[in-house]
Amino acid sequence: MPSSPCGDGCLTADDPVVGVPRRILRFAAGIFAVLSALLSTPLLLVAPGRDRLLRLIFRGVLRAFGVRLDIRGGADFLTAPAGRGALVVNNHISWLDIVAINALRPMRALAKKEIAGWPVLGGLVRRGGSIFLDRERLTTLPATMAELATALRTGSLVSVTPEGTTWCGLASGRFTTATFQAAIDGGVPVRPIALRYRLADGRETSRPAFIGPESLIASLRRVAALRRLVLEVHICPEIAPGRAETRRELAALAEAAVHSALGTVQIPVQQRRRAPRGQKAPLASPPAK
Repeated sequence: MPSSPCGDGCLTADDPVVGVPRRILRFAAGIFAVLSALLSTPLLLVAPGRDRLLRLIFRGVLRAFGVRLDIRGGADFLTAPAGRGALVVNNHISWLDIVAINALRPMRALAKKEIAGWPVLGGLVRRGGSIFLDRERLTTLPATMAELATALRTGSLVSVTPEGTTWCGLASGRFTTATFQAAIDGGVPVRPIALRYRLADGRETSRPAFIGPESLIASLRRVAALRRLVLEVHICPEIAPGRAETRRELAALAEAAVHSALGTVQIPVQQRRRAPRGQKAPLASPPAK
C-alpha cells in the first residue's frame, strides 16, 4: 500500500482565512449541495441532461466551499462526446480532487473501499458508479483491474489516482502501474490531469490536502476556512493507445505529463525529507534551466 510522508509539518502557514460565520455558511451550503445530489439520484438515472446536471452539482460543491476552478487546456476533452472510454489520472492531494474532476466531466472512479463509508460524500461516490478497491486484500486486485478494463472498454471514463494516497501538493508520489494495465487491456487512451491548489495571489497552499491520519472533518474545516482558494486544473494531451508497450512505460509517460504541466520534477527517494512547519517539502522542485 503506497504511503506518504506528508503530515502537519507540510501545511503552509499564514494563509488568509475567512471568519467563523462564513465558514458555517460554507459548511451549510456544501451539505445542501451534496444532499441535493443524493435526492436527485432517481432523476439522474433517466434525465437526458444527466452529465450537465452532475457538472452543476459538483461545481456547486466547489462554490459552496469558496473554491474557484482555473481550467487550463483540454478543449478536446471537455467537448468530447460520451461513449469513448479513457483512463483519467491525476496527482492526488485532497478530497476536492474528485469533486473537481467531475466538475469537468462526470465519470466513474476507482476508489478505496473506505470512501464508500464516508458520511454524505460516500453516498454520492457510490451512486456515481465507482469501482471500489480493497487495498488490504491484494488477492482481489486482479478482479478489480479486470472490472476496470471492462468499464473502459465499454466506453466509460474512469478517474484513477495512481499515487495510491494523498500528498500535500508541494510534494508528490510516484505513479503505481497496475491501473495502467487496465488501459492497455481496454485499448483506451490515458488522459493525465495535473492539479495545483493556490491562493488568489498565486502562492501555493497545502492546506486543502487530506494527509496523514487526520479525519475528513479536519480537512473540511481547513478548506472552509481558506479565503479565495483557487484550484488549477491542467488538462494534459491524451496518451494514445499503443504509445507505450508496457504499463510501466505508460505510467511514466502520464507521471511526466503531470510534472511537466506543473513545472516540477521528481526528486529521488533518498533525497526526500520532511519540511519544517510552514515550509515547502522538497519532494518536488522546479525543473533545471
